[in-house]
Amino acid sequence: MGDRETDRILVERVQAGDKQAFGLLVTKYQRKLARLVSRMVRDPAEVEDIVQDSFIRAYRALPGFRNDSAFYTWLYRIGVNTAKNWLVSHGRKAPTSTSVDNEEAEGYDEADLLRDTDTPERLLMTKQIGETVNAAMEGLPEELRTAITLREIDGLSYEEIAQVMDCPIGTVRSRIFRARDAISAKLRPLLDVAPDKRW
Repeated sequence: MGDRETDRILVERVQAGDKQAFGLLVTKYQRKLARLVSRMVRDPAEVEDIVQDSFIRAYRALPGFRNDSAFYTWLYRIGVNTAKNWLVSHGRKAPTSTSVDNEEAEGYDEADLLRDTDTPERLLMTKQIGETVNAAMEGLPEELRTAITLREIDGLSYEEIAQVMDCPIGTVRSRIFRARDAISAKLRPLLDVAPDKRW
């Protein structure tokens, strides 16, 4: 049984009044949703509140959910909209930190740092590349940053991103292309790649 089918069963149980089933959905998607929101809002305490608010909104709206899309696509859309509303109500404060958040840090393979082939120069270059990518991501307009995050970090399809962001698939493709292009432009000097070369 796939994720979408499992989610469908849990949603049907919630719609039938099983509150524990919703708890399972929260457990399953809380960290992913927090990672998405943390790309838009940098204050961890605010991210936690926005995620909690998103789940409350999802719970209240769940009786009307018809399984036309995947549950997580629907939930991500609620999360993105809740975060956007928070940004607007707080004067769209710009993120002040470009550090790697806890969620990303957990994904790093520490064993890589112990290999003999990793020279100090190579480790420094890897760190610089990571910092450059983070800074480039932070410098992107919100729509581009959200699209590239949903695609590259959360692994959503273009169709799912279009649903989450409530825009045509062509717009999603354009946003992801522009985001990748902006990140590539920042990486070129580090990687000594010709200006007309794209990867």
